[in-house]
Amino acid sequence: MSSLFRSLFGWNAILLVTLASTSAVIGSDQIPGAPQRKPILLRGGTIHTVSGDVLVGADLLFEEGKIKQVGKDIAVPEKADVVDVTGKHVYPGMIDSLSSIGLVEVESIRASVDTTEVGNVNPNVRALVAVNPDSEAIPVARANGVLAAVTVPSGGLVSGRAAMIMLDGWTWEDMTLQPDIGMIVNWPRFGAVRMGRGASAEADTGDTSDRLTPLHNLIRESKAYGQLMDADAVESIDLRLEAMQPVIRGEMPMLVVANTVKQIQTAVAFCNQYQLKMVLIGGADAHLCAPLLKESNIPVVIASVYRLPTRRDAPYDAIYALPAQLEAAGVRYCIGTDGRFGASMVRNLPYHAATAVAFGLSEAQALRAVTLSAAEIFGVEASVGSLDAGKDATLFVADGNILEIPTQVTHAWIQGRKVDLTSKHTQLYDKYKVRYERSPKP
Repeated sequence: MSSLFRSLFGWNAILLVTLASTSAVIGSDQIPGAPQRKPILLRGGTIHTVSGDVLVGADLLFEEGKIKQVGKDIAVPEKADVVDVTGKHVYPGMIDSLSSIGLVEVESIRASVDTTEVGNVNPNVRALVAVNPDSEAIPVARANGVLAAVTVPSGGLVSGRAAMIMLDGWTWEDMTLQPDIGMIVNWPRFGAVRMGRGASAEADTGDTSDRLTPLHNLIRESKAYGQLMDADAVESIDLRLEAMQPVIRGEMPMLVVANTVKQIQTAVAFCNQYQLKMVLIGGADAHLCAPLLKESNIPVVIASVYRLPTRRDAPYDAIYALPAQLEAAGVRYCIGTDGRFGASMVRNLPYHAATAVAFGLSEAQALRAVTLSAAEIFGVEASVGSLDAGKDATLFVADGNILEIPTQVTHAWIQGRKVDLTSKHTQLYDKYKVRYERSPKP
């Protein structure tokens, strides 16, 4: 349900629409995890800390939702549950850095898509408040080790504010890890043809000045509004300009969706002009701008590795090899799915990283790109992204290398809460397994 609809018609109208659409969109049946009541010790597994070494035959202890100790031969606390993970792998929960999870249920059903607000400039829009905690896509994603995600609005020049959510909770408030982590700005494509957030156009021609005028005006008005706020001289509240204040003050990055060289160069120049923090989203040609990005300390969120080349003269593996090229150039980066093939495919995040391994990354670098690097870029590394004492117990256990398709996740916790790993997929598997078993055999 759009925030515009809420503001215009109120909660009674929302209730009516919700009841009317119940038959079209059914929520998941999974019950959110209960708060951790006693210590849990994972014994004897291969611990992928990400921030440090891989520890073979090691233990991990967490209590009250926090990791207490990682190492070998950890003493069992009183009343602790001991989980034998011998022969298994323990990973920090993966983070999808670019998704529409919670905002999209079925892409072909407009009533279940809540990513775009009316208008071209909407900095006051918050993706967080539109997240559906009962989305069927959420259990599917976390069943494959994706336990947190950046969910983003789209559409227009300024789409609104993205949020970092945990993939478990009764309400969007429960799911919030970090609200309003960045302002989504779709950089003008100068004659480009839209082919998804991660795609770019072959042609990149035309003047940018007219297309950027609304953004220049927004920044200047926001600065002036901020000065009035500091002087306690604001006569009437402007929600759009208020929403821009963290961006103007450098507290919130501008998440700029740009792919071509010209887009990236003009976006960096714009942010430098106004002294704004910037994170590049998409970045198909980021390797061609690597010196500029490194000098300006601008990280890149690679919008899906499963993409075709974006120019006729690009090699076939242009996107597959992009993470390795940025790694070699010393540019910070992480990997997202871009809602590729819908929010239900967030579960494929580890295979985006695995494809990058096939084209130059090491396995350790690929794992970091979907865990700690993502946490660092979005400023949540104190809570998630690696297995270190003091961080949230947001982690999972798998029976093999998570970058390999046959691997299955056997246990998962989010802030110490054990989460249900069943989903629509597992339910259908169990259902049709029974049908097969009951069918006559030749």
